Amino acid sequence: MVNLIINGKNVKAREDTMVLEAARKAGFAIPTLCAHESVSRSGSCRLCVVEIKKGNRTRIVTSCLYPVEEGLVVETNTARVQNVRRLVLELLLARCPEADVLKKMAAEMGIESQPRFVADTDKGKCILCRSCVRVCEEVVGVSAIGLFARGSHKTVGTPFMEQSDVCIGCGACVYVCPTGHIEMTSTGDKRKIWGRTFKMQACEKCGKYFAPVDQLKYISKKTGVPVKEMATCMDCR
Repeated sequence: MVNLIINGKNVKAREDTMVLEAARKAGFAIPTLCAHESVSRSGSCRLCVVEIKKGNRTRIVTSCLYPVEEGLVVETNTARVQNVRRLVLELLLARCPEADVLKKMAAEMGIESQPRFVADTDKGKCILCRSCVRVCEEVVGVSAIGLFARGSHKTVGTPFMEQSDVCIGCGACVYVCPTGHIEMTSTGDKRKIWGRTFKMQACEKCGKYFAPVDQLKYISKKTGVPVKEMATCMDCR
Protein backbone atom coordinates (compact mmCIF):
# COMPACT_ATOMS: atom_id res chain seq x y z
CA MET A 1 0.00 0.00 0.00
CA VAL A 2 1.09 3.58 -0.65
CA ASN A 3 -0.03 6.83 0.93
CA LEU A 4 -1.03 9.82 -1.15
CA ILE A 5 -3.10 12.96 -0.77
CA ILE A 6 -6.10 13.60 -3.03
CA ASN A 7 -7.82 16.98 -2.69
CA GLY A 8 -6.37 17.32 0.79
CA LYS A 9 -7.54 13.88 1.92
CA ASN A 10 -5.11 11.18 3.02
CA VAL A 11 -5.69 8.12 0.87
CA LYS A 12 -4.24 4.61 0.92
CA ALA A 13 -4.12 2.60 -2.32
CA ARG A 14 -2.50 -0.50 -3.71
CA GLU A 15 0.80 0.19 -5.45
CA ASP A 16 -0.54 -0.96 -8.83
CA THR A 17 -3.62 1.29 -8.67
CA MET A 18 -4.09 4.14 -11.10
CA VAL A 19 -4.90 7.61 -9.78
CA LEU A 20 -8.34 7.48 -11.42
CA GLU A 21 -9.42 4.45 -9.39
CA ALA A 22 -7.83 5.73 -6.19
CA ALA A 23 -9.65 9.06 -6.52
CA ARG A 24 -12.98 7.47 -7.29
CA LYS A 25 -12.65 5.05 -4.39
CA ALA A 26 -11.96 8.04 -2.15
CA GLY A 27 -15.20 9.64 -3.32
CA PHE A 28 -13.93 12.10 -5.92
CA ALA A 29 -15.64 12.14 -9.32
CA ILE A 30 -13.43 12.32 -12.40
CA PRO A 31 -15.00 12.37 -15.89
CA THR A 32 -13.83 9.91 -18.51
CA LEU A 33 -15.07 8.30 -21.71
CA CYS A 34 -12.40 5.80 -22.72
CA ALA A 35 -11.55 4.13 -19.40
CA HIS A 36 -13.52 0.87 -19.40
CA GLU A 37 -13.00 -1.99 -16.97
CA SER A 38 -13.14 -4.58 -19.77
CA VAL A 39 -10.17 -3.33 -21.79
CA SER A 40 -6.67 -1.96 -21.34
CA ARG A 41 -6.26 1.79 -21.01
CA SER A 42 -5.36 4.13 -23.86
CA GLY A 43 -5.90 7.55 -22.28
CA SER A 44 -7.41 8.70 -25.56
CA CYS A 45 -10.20 10.98 -24.41
CA ARG A 46 -7.97 12.99 -22.02
CA LEU A 47 -10.98 14.05 -19.93
CA CYS A 48 -9.66 12.38 -16.79
CA VAL A 49 -6.72 14.76 -16.40
CA VAL A 50 -5.70 15.78 -12.88
CA GLU A 51 -2.95 17.96 -11.45
CA ILE A 52 -0.20 16.23 -9.48
CA LYS A 53 2.58 17.59 -7.33
CA LYS A 54 5.92 15.89 -6.71
CA GLY A 55 8.32 18.00 -4.72
CA ASN A 56 8.05 21.57 -6.02
CA ARG A 57 6.84 20.55 -9.45
CA THR A 58 3.21 20.39 -10.57
CA ARG A 59 1.91 19.04 -13.86
CA ILE A 60 -1.16 17.75 -15.62
CA VAL A 61 -1.38 13.97 -16.13
CA THR A 62 -3.93 11.50 -17.42
CA SER A 63 -5.25 9.85 -14.27
CA CYS A 64 -6.35 6.58 -15.90
CA LEU A 65 -2.73 5.86 -16.88
CA TYR A 66 -0.80 7.40 -13.98
CA PRO A 67 -0.03 5.01 -11.09
CA VAL A 68 -0.22 6.10 -7.46
CA GLU A 69 3.05 6.86 -5.68
CA GLU A 70 4.09 7.31 -2.08
CA GLY A 71 3.64 10.96 -1.06
CA LEU A 72 1.96 11.97 -4.33
CA VAL A 73 -0.32 15.01 -4.07
CA VAL A 74 -3.29 15.03 -6.43
CA GLU A 75 -5.81 17.77 -7.19
CA THR A 76 -8.78 16.70 -9.31
CA ASN A 77 -10.67 19.96 -9.78
CA THR A 78 -8.34 22.96 -9.92
CA ALA A 79 -8.91 25.82 -12.35
CA ARG A 80 -6.06 24.49 -14.47
CA VAL A 81 -7.64 21.02 -14.63
CA GLN A 82 -11.06 22.46 -15.45
CA ASN A 83 -9.62 24.54 -18.29
CA VAL A 84 -7.92 21.51 -19.83
CA ARG A 85 -11.07 19.40 -19.56
CA ARG A 86 -13.23 22.10 -21.10
CA LEU A 87 -10.82 22.51 -24.01
CA VAL A 88 -10.69 18.75 -24.61
CA LEU A 89 -14.46 18.44 -24.43
CA GLU A 90 -14.95 21.34 -26.84
CA LEU A 91 -12.67 19.59 -29.33
CA LEU A 92 -14.54 16.30 -28.92
CA LEU A 93 -17.86 18.07 -29.27
CA ALA A 94 -16.68 19.76 -32.44
CA ARG A 95 -15.74 16.34 -33.83
CA CYS A 96 -18.99 14.68 -32.76
CA PRO A 97 -21.62 17.41 -32.30
CA GLU A 98 -24.49 14.90 -32.26
CA ALA A 99 -23.14 12.72 -29.44
CA ASP A 100 -25.60 13.02 -26.56
CA VAL A 101 -23.05 11.99 -23.94
CA LEU A 102 -20.79 14.86 -25.00
CA LYS A 103 -23.67 17.33 -24.92
CA LYS A 104 -24.53 16.23 -21.40
CA MET A 105 -20.94 16.54 -20.21
CA ALA A 106 -20.65 19.96 -21.85
CA ALA A 107 -23.72 21.18 -20.00
CA GLU A 108 -22.31 19.87 -16.71
CA MET A 109 -19.04 21.72 -17.34
CA GLY A 110 -20.78 24.94 -18.28
CA ILE A 111 -19.68 24.91 -21.92
CA GLU A 112 -21.82 27.04 -24.19
CA SER A 113 -24.02 25.32 -26.75
CA GLN A 114 -22.11 27.03 -29.56
CA PRO A 115 -18.46 25.87 -29.27
CA ARG A 116 -15.62 27.99 -30.58
CA PHE A 117 -14.46 25.26 -32.98
CA VAL A 118 -16.05 24.49 -36.33
CA ALA A 119 -18.10 21.31 -36.05
CA ASP A 120 -17.42 18.29 -38.26
CA THR A 121 -20.29 16.72 -40.15
CA ASP A 122 -18.74 13.43 -41.23
CA LYS A 123 -17.34 11.81 -38.07
CA GLY A 124 -20.58 10.47 -36.63
CA LYS A 125 -20.19 9.91 -32.90
CA CYS A 126 -16.74 8.29 -32.97
CA ILE A 127 -14.16 9.95 -30.70
CA LEU A 128 -11.41 7.45 -31.69
CA CYS A 129 -11.10 6.13 -28.15
CA ARG A 130 -10.09 2.66 -29.44
CA SER A 131 -12.22 0.86 -26.86
CA CYS A 132 -14.05 -1.10 -29.55
CA VAL A 133 -10.77 -2.12 -31.21
CA ARG A 134 -9.27 -3.17 -27.90
CA VAL A 135 -12.24 -5.25 -26.76
CA CYS A 136 -12.34 -7.04 -30.13
CA GLU A 137 -8.65 -7.88 -29.84
CA GLU A 138 -8.16 -8.37 -26.11
CA VAL A 139 -11.45 -9.88 -24.96
CA VAL A 140 -13.10 -11.44 -28.01
CA GLY A 141 -9.80 -12.34 -29.69
CA VAL A 142 -10.70 -11.88 -33.35
CA SER A 143 -9.41 -8.38 -34.23
CA ALA A 144 -12.20 -7.80 -36.74
CA ILE A 145 -11.93 -4.00 -36.56
CA GLY A 146 -9.14 -1.44 -36.37
CA LEU A 147 -8.13 2.16 -36.98
CA PHE A 148 -7.40 3.20 -40.54
CA ALA A 149 -6.01 6.26 -42.38
CA ARG A 150 -4.24 9.18 -40.71
CA GLY A 151 -4.85 12.58 -39.24
CA SER A 152 -8.36 13.96 -39.61
CA HIS A 153 -9.26 11.07 -41.92
CA LYS A 154 -8.62 8.40 -39.29
CA THR A 155 -11.61 6.15 -38.73
CA VAL A 156 -12.55 2.87 -37.12
CA GLY A 157 -13.97 -0.06 -39.01
CA THR A 158 -13.33 -3.36 -40.74
CA PRO A 159 -10.37 -3.68 -43.16
CA PHE A 160 -11.10 -1.66 -46.32
CA MET A 161 -14.58 -1.07 -44.86
CA GLU A 162 -15.67 -4.40 -46.32
CA GLN A 163 -17.53 -7.25 -44.65
CA SER A 164 -15.23 -8.98 -42.19
CA ASP A 165 -14.91 -12.75 -42.37
CA VAL A 166 -13.64 -12.95 -38.78
CA CYS A 167 -16.32 -10.81 -37.11
CA ILE A 168 -18.64 -13.04 -35.07
CA GLY A 169 -21.36 -10.44 -34.49
CA CYS A 170 -21.02 -10.58 -30.71
CA GLY A 171 -21.64 -6.84 -30.19
CA ALA A 172 -18.86 -6.39 -27.63
CA CYS A 173 -17.72 -3.29 -29.53
CA VAL A 174 -21.20 -1.80 -29.20
CA TYR A 175 -21.18 -2.50 -25.46
CA VAL A 176 -17.94 -0.60 -24.77
CA CYS A 177 -18.52 2.32 -27.19
CA PRO A 178 -19.03 5.37 -24.93
CA THR A 179 -20.91 7.49 -27.45
CA GLY A 180 -23.18 5.04 -29.25
CA HIS A 181 -21.38 5.42 -32.57
CA ILE A 182 -21.41 1.73 -33.54
CA GLU A 183 -24.73 0.63 -34.94
CA MET A 184 -26.14 -2.84 -34.38
CA THR A 185 -29.68 -3.86 -35.22
CA SER A 186 -31.42 -7.13 -34.36
CA THR A 187 -34.66 -8.09 -36.07
CA GLY A 188 -36.13 -11.54 -35.70
CA ASP A 189 -33.45 -14.11 -36.44
CA LYS A 190 -31.06 -11.57 -37.98
CA ARG A 191 -28.47 -9.21 -36.52
CA LYS A 192 -26.67 -6.58 -38.59
CA ILE A 193 -23.38 -4.97 -37.61
CA TRP A 194 -20.38 -3.66 -39.56
CA GLY A 195 -22.25 -4.15 -42.85
CA ARG A 196 -22.75 -7.88 -42.30
CA THR A 197 -25.89 -9.81 -41.40
CA PHE A 198 -25.64 -12.65 -38.89
CA LYS A 199 -28.10 -15.46 -38.28
CA MET A 200 -29.20 -15.63 -34.64
CA GLN A 201 -29.52 -18.81 -32.60
CA ALA A 202 -32.93 -19.52 -31.09
CA CYS A 203 -33.07 -20.93 -27.57
CA GLU A 204 -34.19 -24.55 -27.69
CA LYS A 205 -36.35 -24.03 -24.61
CA CYS A 206 -38.01 -20.62 -24.91
CA GLY A 207 -37.42 -19.86 -28.58
CA LYS A 208 -35.83 -16.45 -27.92
CA TYR A 209 -32.99 -15.43 -30.25
CA PHE A 210 -30.06 -14.81 -27.97
CA ALA A 211 -26.70 -15.01 -29.82
CA PRO A 212 -25.26 -15.11 -33.34
CA VAL A 213 -24.63 -18.62 -34.63
CA ASP A 214 -21.11 -17.53 -35.67
CA GLN A 215 -20.38 -16.47 -32.09
CA LEU A 216 -21.44 -19.86 -30.71
CA LYS A 217 -19.33 -21.63 -33.33
CA TYR A 218 -16.34 -19.49 -32.35
CA ILE A 219 -16.81 -20.29 -28.66
CA SER A 220 -17.21 -23.96 -29.52
CA LYS A 221 -13.96 -23.93 -31.45
CA LYS A 222 -12.11 -22.24 -28.58
CA THR A 223 -13.53 -24.34 -25.76
CA GLY A 224 -14.35 -27.66 -27.38
CA VAL A 225 -17.96 -27.46 -26.15
CA PRO A 226 -20.38 -28.58 -28.88
CA VAL A 227 -22.63 -25.85 -30.29
CA LYS A 228 -25.62 -28.02 -29.46
CA GLU A 229 -24.83 -27.72 -25.76
CA MET A 230 -24.82 -23.89 -26.00
CA ALA A 231 -28.17 -23.61 -27.78
CA THR A 232 -29.94 -22.46 -24.61
CA CYS A 233 -30.19 -18.86 -23.46
CA MET A 234 -28.96 -17.75 -20.04
CA ASP A 235 -32.53 -17.37 -18.72
CA CYS A 236 -33.33 -21.01 -19.45
CA ARG A 237 -30.13 -22.63 -18.15
